[in-house]
Amino acid sequence: MKKTITAKLVITLTLLFTGNSYAHAGFPVVKGSYFGQKTPGKVAEPFAPGIISQARWDGEGVFAPGMKEFYFTRMDDNYKRRTVIGFKQENNIWTKFVEFPRIGEIGFSSDGTRMFMAEGYRDRTASGWSERKSLGSMFARKDWGIMRLSTSAQGTYVFDDYKSNDVIRISRLNNGKRHAPELMDEVVNTGKWTAHPFIAPDESYLIWDSERPGGYGDTDLYIRFKGDDGSWGQAINMGKAVNTNKADYFASVTPDGKYILFNREIDDKGNTDIYWVDASIIATLKAKSKAQPTLAAHKE
Repeated sequence: MKKTITAKLVITLTLLFTGNSYAHAGFPVVKGSYFGQKTPGKVAEPFAPGIISQARWDGEGVFAPGMKEFYFTRMDDNYKRRTVIGFKQENNIWTKFVEFPRIGEIGFSSDGTRMFMAEGYRDRTASGWSERKSLGSMFARKDWGIMRLSTSAQGTYVFDDYKSNDVIRISRLNNGKRHAPELMDEVVNTGKWTAHPFIAPDESYLIWDSERPGGYGDTDLYIRFKGDDGSWGQAINMGKAVNTNKADYFASVTPDGKYILFNREIDDKGNTDIYWVDASIIATLKAKSKAQPTLAAHKE
């Protein structure tokens, strides 16, 4: 898969992750909810243009539960490898407080106490985050390559595996026991570049990206819903509100359930920005899925 900054910012952002706080040199003072941004409607718009979304590779934007922390990944001339940058809102002002090399894509437990990074995780501490720990041999396998792991409030893990022909697996937690991961069905594991799953906290839907026939071109975002009987429905292309003829991928729904953030390629060089859109499109797509339950890849 096709997977910009002043001198002061360069100095600041070269510090390694220690859990300590840092000044937000190089960033403007940002106040208010949602990183001070005017919220989008039902057509996707760039998130924090000129601040977060700049001219090179800025992606994987996620808010932590509680909406008081925001993390994204940057790679540009100053960041030769992808680096996670975290902001915290205190006294209504967003301040950069942490950065560390990106080892897997960021996700959170529903209570915000655990940060998942591929087959590893960090636990929240009084001063920030612990060192990265392994999820264990069930996930840290040499023949698997996890980029993103998403978890529900019930403890279900859904994750991708780029070493196994780009597939998505699921692992359930029942009575405190972690079940071995299983492949999701061909409704999900169809097409190319199938990756970056996001499962709803209540497990009512799953969003992922894939390149498959009938899409807009390159990777598109797809969604499927869980029925009242617990069975999963068909794959639905999320439509032109989010998908373009370039790569659209890595979707996250904000913990308050109001907005979807995702990556979008902005040119033919693979440069990427974070976009966001009103999450009410999920309810619209769910209504359409009930009206057309057998449609395997409906495109708006």
